[in-house]
Amino acid sequence: MTEKPLATYQDAKAGSGYHVPVMFEACMEALSLKPDGVYVDCTFGGGGHSRGILQRLGAKGKLIAFDQDPDAAQNLPTDERLTFVPQNFLNLNRYLRLYGVEKADGLLADLGVSSHQFDEGGRGFSYRFEAALDMRMDTRQPITAAQVLNTMETGKLQQMFSRYGEVTNAKTLAAAISEKRSVAPFATINDLMLVLQPLSKGNPQRYFSQVFQALRIEVNDELGALKGLLEQLTGAVKPGGRIAIITFHSLEDRLVKQFLKEGSFEEEADPVFGRKAKSPFRLVHKKPLEAGAAELKTNPRSRSARLRVAEVVGGGFE
Repeated sequence: MTEKPLATYQDAKAGSGYHVPVMFEACMEALSLKPDGVYVDCTFGGGGHSRGILQRLGAKGKLIAFDQDPDAAQNLPTDERLTFVPQNFLNLNRYLRLYGVEKADGLLADLGVSSHQFDEGGRGFSYRFEAALDMRMDTRQPITAAQVLNTMETGKLQQMFSRYGEVTNAKTLAAAISEKRSVAPFATINDLMLVLQPLSKGNPQRYFSQVFQALRIEVNDELGALKGLLEQLTGAVKPGGRIAIITFHSLEDRLVKQFLKEGSFEEEADPVFGRKAKSPFRLVHKKPLEAGAAELKTNPRSRSARLRVAEVVGGGFE
């Protein structure tokens, strides 16, 4: 009997119109997959990365896949080795214990918004479509983009656009939003675009993307969820296990870089020992990996992807 070849980037791309897996081959190599290992895909999405992992696992291997977006469930393959958890990865360790996994052999997180979410106009993630201002990845959550625009204090709106979107005229934008909502509340993307269009600076598409990114990060508490994930890594992955995290903007990448290097978000020395704890991670690559020229040509959305890879080595003090 001829062995079935392992899934490649092109296989994964062809198998999912939902989302093209970014840096597929690099992720498979980064995880250093063992046939009988237990792995976690924190962001199942279209299932491209998960399919690649499953095809590299043997009969005793297991994959636990998380995704808070209900649309992701439509991409699940029929495979008894796969356990799907329809939750935010912020609940990582809780559900690993629930399914009898003490610690995994490796973990992957692709933090980018899926192509499906951008291209499904009704979800409200893109300025290209007229729809309700939603932007929730988990539609069970109560806060939408419209509610943020209609209720957040003007000063906090300015901080949000400046920090999460690096919007240069954040103060002017926040004031314009406050003025508009005093007349009529925001409800649709067109309501927001009527405010943005006369304020856009430089490349309009880039400006709109920055504003939408800031709103999306706020609605979904993306940085808070990422911090929560990072702080669970040593409880989720066994020593010698690999961690591969793909980021798509500098705020995410900075958090991942800092945490993997330092092992925590604390900057002070341990109060008992008076020494700073060593990071429990060893960086496999000093710098983040980026998509190659061939992938950039076929999947332009990979241009901002940064893959950081680390191995769990344990703790101690410096």
